[in-house]
Formats: sequence, C-alpha cells, structure tokens
Amino acid sequence: MPQVVSRMKLGSQGLEVSTQGLGCMGMSFSYGPPKSEDDMVELIHQAINSGVTFLDTSDAYGPHTNEILIGKALKGGTRENVQVATKFGVNFVNGHLVVQGDPAYVRASCEASLKRLDIVCIDLYYVHRIDTRVAIEVTVGELKKLIDEGKIKYIGLSEASPSTIRRAHAVHPITAVQLEWSLWTRDSEEEVITTCRELGIGIVPFSPLGKGFFASGPKLVESFTKNDFRRTVPRFQPENLKHNRNIYESVNTMAIKKGCSPSQLALAWVHHQGNDLCPIPGTTKIKNLNQNVGALSVKLTRKEMAELESIASVEVVKGDRYAPAFMKQTWKYANTPPVSLWEAS
Repeated sequence: MPQVVSRMKLGSQGLEVSTQGLGCMGMSFSYGPPKSEDDMVELIHQAINSGVTFLDTSDAYGPHTNEILIGKALKGGTRENVQVATKFGVNFVNGHLVVQGDPAYVRASCEASLKRLDIVCIDLYYVHRIDTRVAIEVTVGELKKLIDEGKIKYIGLSEASPSTIRRAHAVHPITAVQLEWSLWTRDSEEEVITTCRELGIGIVPFSPLGKGFFASGPKLVESFTKNDFRRTVPRFQPENLKHNRNIYESVNTMAIKKGCSPSQLALAWVHHQGNDLCPIPGTTKIKNLNQNVGALSVKLTRKEMAELESIASVEVVKGDRYAPAFMKQTWKYANTPPVSLWEAS
C-alpha cells in the first residue's frame, strides 16, 4: 500500500507523528486471547508502509507481551520511521492490578520497557494511571531525569484530571494526554480537552470507535470471549445495549448516505475535532486497518457534525464506559484513594 497518511505535530515540544496512530493493545491483551504473532507483525508492517507510524502500547498489555511484539515488528530497519509510545503505572501485585508512580518504579519500568522493545529511547512515555499516593510532581520529576539521560524523549499522561495535568506540566512540559474520546464518550470535552489546548498539549483519543461498537454494532457482543474485558462494560450489557443499538443504526444510516462505513464516519468525526489530536484506533485485521486509514478521506460539514453529535449525545448514551472499579481510575475520580482495577464491581 502506498503511503497515504500525512504527518502532524503532536503537542508543542516537537514530537511529529502520523495523523492517525495504531493502538496495539488488542493484539495481545484484553480483547480476547492473544493473536498470532506473525499476523500482528505483518499488520504492523502494513500500517507503517501506509504511513501509520505512531504505535501505542503499554507494559500492562499482556502484561509485557505487547511490548515484546512491537520490538519484534521493529526489527529490520523500521525503527527510524516509527514513533513508539508506551506506558507505565499499573502493576500486578498479588494478582491485582494496582496503580504505582513512585520514582523507583518509574525508572525500573522504563528500563524494562526499553529492553522488551529492544530500543534505546522511548519516543513518548505515558503515566498510564495516576497514583494518588504519590505527588504527580514527584513522578514527573523522575521522568524529567529520564529525558535528561536520553531514555525517553517526551512525557505523556493518560486519564489525568485538569489539575493533575497543570501540576505535571509545571514540572516539565507534557507533550500529550491520552483519553477516551469518541462519538459516545465525550465527557472530557469541557474540562480535560480545554485544559490541554490552553497549555499546548497534544490529545490522543483512544477507543475512538467505542471499543469496536461503531465498527460492528450490537452484534459485537456475540464475539466476546470469556476473557474479553468488554463483557464487563456497562454499555454492552443487555439493558443498555438494547437502547444503544439505536445509536449505531442511526450512524449506519448516515454512513450509507455518505458512501462510507459507520466506523469510518465515527472515526472521521474524531479527526474533525481539531488538528491537535491523533486518534489511535486498534485492530487485528489488515482490512480494518485499511478502512480506518480511509476515514481520513471522509469530509464532514458542520451540519453533519451536529447531526452525529445529536445522535450520540451524552444524554442519549446508556451505561458507563468502564465497570465501576475501572471508572475509579479515570480522570473524574482523580482524588479518590487508589483501588485495585480488579476490585469487585
């Protein structure tokens, strides 16, 4: 496939990425069993060849196996063309996933990720979740040292509240904030996104297709395996899915009129939110990768944007985006005591 994806500046510190990235989590973790390593390496190479060079992973995915996969995919001369983003901050302790951000853990996590990825420097290193037991200034202070040592280039935050973003940014400029943003997840628009734009911080929307909902619609739940975490997501529960089905059907009807797929329409809506953001849709299929890239060619008028927003307004969507235990780790609950992500919901 010829390169069709253009480049952009993410944030104001100089990081340049493709205008669309690739979320790699589902290749190894969370969305059912791990996929074929050879197939995923082929998909990653296809993405890079098409210009999608911004790869997103985390030490928590697997755990660890997704970073190893990315490292293998980068063998053979592709590293110099790729921007690798990985994360730290969630750690398995006695079978539970807990948040951790103390300096020793920050440093140990970075060293381990560099080894698994088999690279000498991480392009963008995110705090995956905010450890409320450790001042964010302390966590970012250690990240600043890692920049000075040449082990990371830029700092990012994920699921951070506006106050946390400001405090972190005062210690060292934050390049990007990762957050869930899609047609049916818009709760960050008024506070988090406005804060990022005020400070010149890039925005990286994850799950821009609603965890696959806008790609497959309600039938998506039929494909969930027993270890697919989406089985716990309230929006996919029968009582809410019956209602949310109408959102997908309305988007699909509009997509047919536009001559594109519903996933392309939903992804195009995210792209049209501004030139300071880079969504990272994930996939494990090359045909879906190509379709996601095709969303960059879908143009929307203001009237069409407004129509989409009315179809999937905050009031219309039923159910939270995570189960209760996971919601406690999102930016809205930034000041609550730390809990296990696997705590009974």
